[in-house]
Amino acid sequence: MIITLPSTSTSVIAKTLITARDEGGQVALGRVLTCVIATRDTSEEKVIQAANDASREHPMRLIVVSHPVSPIPGEEDGLDAEIRLGGDAGASEVLVLRPRGESAQHIPGLINGLLLPDAPVVSWWPEDCPPCLGSTPLGQMSQRRIMDSQSEVDPAETLRLQAAGYRPGDTDLAWARITGWRSQLAATLDNLGDARISQASVTGHHANPSVTLLAAWLGYCLGADITVHTNVPDGITGVFQVALEIPGGVVSLTRVDDNTAELSQPGQPNFPVFLPRRGLPQLLAEELRRLSPDPVFGDVLVKGLTRVRNIS
Repeated sequence: MIITLPSTSTSVIAKTLITARDEGGQVALGRVLTCVIATRDTSEEKVIQAANDASREHPMRLIVVSHPVSPIPGEEDGLDAEIRLGGDAGASEVLVLRPRGESAQHIPGLINGLLLPDAPVVSWWPEDCPPCLGSTPLGQMSQRRIMDSQSEVDPAETLRLQAAGYRPGDTDLAWARITGWRSQLAATLDNLGDARISQASVTGHHANPSVTLLAAWLGYCLGADITVHTNVPDGITGVFQVALEIPGGVVSLTRVDDNTAELSQPGQPNFPVFLPRRGLPQLLAEELRRLSPDPVFGDVLVKGLTRVRNIS
């Protein structure tokens, strides 16, 4: 069910939502958080669908603040909105806000009356990420702040700015994209025991920030500089290989296809590792499982990036 509210206000939206829930026999008691998304009107449906899918694991109230890619100068101040419930909202209830004119500059005032009481607030910028998430009015309201550096024009510069402005609670979907790589590499490092790693490198697509973050994580864990190579086979858009040089040879983890990587170790047969690429709903759901700060991500972003060397 979609209810359209042109030229409305926050109080009208809240009252209409309560009435619609009562008439439809729905309750909000199962909602565990409020997720606020700041997005462009051209990306609106894509991010709503991803959040709806993630809501099946994390029932929530979703507030989407949608801005036009090209604002109209001198546009009359106002607010248009939609309420989506039932089959149009997954396991969430969706409020789409389209502020016009001066209203677009006062987002906290628009959403304050729509937040779930006594529930955490998560903010997500699918694109157009501000340099310091925690210093924005929306970021200051949120316990968790999610960006996606991969969607930015210059991901490397975005990571640099985020490192300079990092505050506990910030995170990046580029970090979630390498969870599988980090888990497998952590297990591999444990199996190596006291074997000395003389050199480590990451090979991947030059424009993918997950490649840089994986190298930064390795550098932070190993206390060593990590070389990044960007000469990859055609069709590779993310991480392709991690190689660790030890006295007995090279330990490597290499992507084979979208679901599999191959682990190679000296003196042992190669064997496949399940390492699937995941979509936006799965990445968002992972980040919503943790509403407290991620100190490892913070250390990797602030300290590990200085260990990334020789990007070629």
